[in-house]
Amino acid sequence: MFTKKLSFIILLVFCFLGFQKLNKSTPYLFDDLFRFPKKISNDLNPVSKEGALLGRYLFYDSILSKDYSISCASCHKQKFAFADNKKFSIGINDTEMNRNTLPLFNLEWYSSFFWDGRSASIENQALIPVTAHNEMNLNWLEAEKRINSNSFYKEKFKQVFGDVTIDSILITKAIGQFERTLVSNNSKYDKVIKRERAFSNEELNGFVLVNDQSMADCLQCHITDAHALGTNAKFANNGLDNELNLKDLGLYETTQNLKNKGKFKIPSLRNIALTAPYMHDGRFKSLEEVIDFYSEGVQSSKHTDSKMQYAHKGGVRLTDKEKADILAFLHTLTDSVFISNKEFSNPFR
Repeated sequence: MFTKKLSFIILLVFCFLGFQKLNKSTPYLFDDLFRFPKKISNDLNPVSKEGALLGRYLFYDSILSKDYSISCASCHKQKFAFADNKKFSIGINDTEMNRNTLPLFNLEWYSSFFWDGRSASIENQALIPVTAHNEMNLNWLEAEKRINSNSFYKEKFKQVFGDVTIDSILITKAIGQFERTLVSNNSKYDKVIKRERAFSNEELNGFVLVNDQSMADCLQCHITDAHALGTNAKFANNGLDNELNLKDLGLYETTQNLKNKGKFKIPSLRNIALTAPYMHDGRFKSLEEVIDFYSEGVQSSKHTDSKMQYAHKGGVRLTDKEKADILAFLHTLTDSVFISNKEFSNPFR
């Protein structure tokens, strides 16, 4: 009996050592973040250093587009907090996309992705652009064939996932691991809430205005007081259009629920000064235009979110000084460390 148990233990040890040889990845250690809410659990795709690096290669590689002309990074540029500086990004054959490109950072706090919430995970989100006709326009069978025949990627995938056939699931898992490492938490705002720096008088007044329900009233959607994420990570109709002018139905296209007409993902205020133009359709070229809209341009309709409590007056009616102070505060949310971090940059350079 003892001999059988010993043999079983030895077998387990050999199996473990064999697995270790196949899978040489090491866990990715995330920094402890101050004043952030709890992350959404991620048991299906734990991040490793090697997995994040593999995903970074794939993110910057045009191998996943039909004619090898664009990559994920073509539309998600690091200097713009992984957004784009165009109203609509340009895909295969100079085809214009339908909506403004969202930035990529702090994704582990979200449970749905895209402006209309059509994906429920980071990995599922990565599946869609590859096959989209106006984006990368490559079928996944061809994409898998390309990666499996590439000796560089075969070795990298083996190191992370073991000796298995590379498919779309593993490819998007690798991209997902890289995207999960894109954490932004080094702005002036972060240093202020850690008491390492101080706001100027204008910035402080802007912070107060943003978080005062009787003034700018931004806090219900764009949270910067209770926690540091900069969004409630939900969807809302913010009164961009009235019922007659509602061309893009947003979340309704995903849910087919009439209550969701004109609702779009609420982006974070973090790095907001870097991600122009603004809104799902890129209609506002500057932050000044965005502030003007919330001040006196809001459309009131039956689908406008109830949290837009000043919609009946067209907005919150800010003075020029209040607008300037809010703008000053928004600039404190720019994370220059994030947009210059070499661990997120093009690894082929």
